[in-house]
Amino acid sequence: MIRDKRSEIVIFGVAMLVLLLPLAGLAETIPSPLPDPDGKPADMSQPVQVFILLGQSNMIGFGKVSGGEGSLEYAVKEKGLYPYLIDDAGNWTVRYDVRYVRVMGSGTGPIKVFNNEWLTVSGRTIGPEIGIGHYLGEALAAPVLLLKSCIGNRSLGWDLLPPGSKQYEYKGKIYAGYKESPMSWDKGTKPEPIGWYAGMQYDGDIARAKMVLEELDKYYPGAKSYEIAGFFFWQGDKDRYNEAHAVHYEENLVRLIEQLRRDFNAPNAKFVCATLGQTQKGATGNDGLILEAQLAVDGRSGKYPQFQGNVATVYTYPLSKGGASNNHYGGNAETYMNVGEAMGKAMVELLNEAKKDPLP
Repeated sequence: MIRDKRSEIVIFGVAMLVLLLPLAGLAETIPSPLPDPDGKPADMSQPVQVFILLGQSNMIGFGKVSGGEGSLEYAVKEKGLYPYLIDDAGNWTVRYDVRYVRVMGSGTGPIKVFNNEWLTVSGRTIGPEIGIGHYLGEALAAPVLLLKSCIGNRSLGWDLLPPGSKQYEYKGKIYAGYKESPMSWDKGTKPEPIGWYAGMQYDGDIARAKMVLEELDKYYPGAKSYEIAGFFFWQGDKDRYNEAHAVHYEENLVRLIEQLRRDFNAPNAKFVCATLGQTQKGATGNDGLILEAQLAVDGRSGKYPQFQGNVATVYTYPLSKGGASNNHYGGNAETYMNVGEAMGKAMVELLNEAKKDPLP
């Protein structure tokens, strides 16, 4: 078919419009503090904007809802923090424009659904999803689905190792590449596989997320279609205890970002990573290596030009209220709320950046 210049301009204009449509209802600015949710559903004529939450126990969330100082109830009702979480009667507010689904399983084992509800404070603990969801719900007119698929005590260098990762040698040991087993073996010896392989948790977490999306209307009532808009990742604790994993954390994190976009056929999906709350800039050892890796992938660092404007890292040390990732920050709900708000805000900023400059 022959196209003249005029038809090419029309086609380009239509393409630009299609690129902008998912972001058409994106708010330019978000009030601070966030306003109370208005109780209205989202515009269901738009595709559900899916944000997938991955990681380990940091992402699962162990912030106490009740129980005195350090709990969410204390933070909201005694300290006056996060006022958008309670209504005039003192009850937890509900967002009817944000759906929260949490699934879990060990390795490639069966799926267990823990949450399938409108975003609100429920149960005994919270994670970063509360802060994330309120920021996204306020920013987007489209329906939002927060889909969390993760389990605790998993490392990026072994359990969550993404497809495409190759084996490598480190200090006389060979470390497994994707789908190899065991985790490591002495150089020159024959590896004896165990009942787990490199990337087994990655495979399971991704498969379970896709199971939810295959039954979209079961998890988001009235939904007809969806788009993978972004990924959130809060992880790194288990890699602290293995020097080889810490040394290779940056390489694995870069591959994770790129592989997630391939696995979900979402090349433009944004990615927000959070650092471990106890690790301060300037830290040494394995903790410092992991922090440096997480900061390096931020699009503003300039190290990875392909991540400019679509990957952000949240430095959580100033947001943490004490404790460390291995003791779940003492269960302090403010840590999980502060990190969640910061991750949500970072994602909104990436989405706004894409709205201004939709083409790479």
